[in-house]
Amino acid sequence: MFSIVKPFIAPLGFIILSGTAFVFIKMGLTYVSSMTFLELRYLFAFIILLLVAFIFKSNFPKTLKEIFHISVAGILSVGLFSIGCFNSIDYGLSPAFCSLIVSLQPIIVSFFAMKFLDEKVSRKAWFGLLLGFLGVALVLGLQKQITSNEFIGVLFALLGLLSMSFGSLYQKKYCANMNLITGGVIQTFVSAIIVLPLLFTEDIRFTFNSEFIIALSYMSIMASIGVMSLLYYMIRHGEVSKVSSLFYLLPVASALIGYLVLGKSLEFNVFIGILIVLVAMNLINKKELKVVKKTI
Repeated sequence: MFSIVKPFIAPLGFIILSGTAFVFIKMGLTYVSSMTFLELRYLFAFIILLLVAFIFKSNFPKTLKEIFHISVAGILSVGLFSIGCFNSIDYGLSPAFCSLIVSLQPIIVSFFAMKFLDEKVSRKAWFGLLLGFLGVALVLGLQKQITSNEFIGVLFALLGLLSMSFGSLYQKKYCANMNLITGGVIQTFVSAIIVLPLLFTEDIRFTFNSEFIIALSYMSIMASIGVMSLLYYMIRHGEVSKVSSLFYLLPVASALIGYLVLGKSLEFNVFIGILIVLVAMNLINKKELKVVKKTI
């Protein structure tokens, strides 16, 4: 039984933890400025991972080349991605709209995976990728105009989209086999470093209370450590274009969690959008993508 369930554990965990992250970002930004929140999140995650690494005597990378590649992947997938998403919401963009922009990630990753990783994406899978984005748009049901302030938020969301897209590709190509614990130590450390100068660009505000502690704990442990470890694990064991398609399910997870936990209603467009996303995921994952290995 476990052998049947095992392949679904990592994707399901990734979807649930990621799908709820935007809720905790919004909660945290109510009490602390965006870059301060990010800096505290990375420092907290760094300390936890460092302690775990020493307790379990995990092996750190032995060469500067390995450290460099892990750092670059971390700056893109962890640092710049979160800087983009946090600032987009801080500038007034709704978590739903930010989620929609980030949902373009599977299309971008699949295109460049063909160029740089020699992954072959079938026409059926491409149709599924486009269909999935349509489904996400229906789930989110966006109908409002963008204000000038929110336009800046859109630009930050695009930064998050591109950073995560190319970060995933870089991770697969150069450091797919990194140790998840010590690699996490390096990536949270370099992410904290690049956020540090950005603290001087904002009016720092901070209110210490229980909701802030909950938001910080979730984003540090469940997002920075849990989500990224699951993502890298799946990238290591599968095609990055296929793994990226899971981003289509994040808004679906958010909608379902809102319905089951918060008592929100599921509008007709949300229900249809969920069905479309599920059909799209079936098209994308129906056949194994063939990978042509280069000979050096």
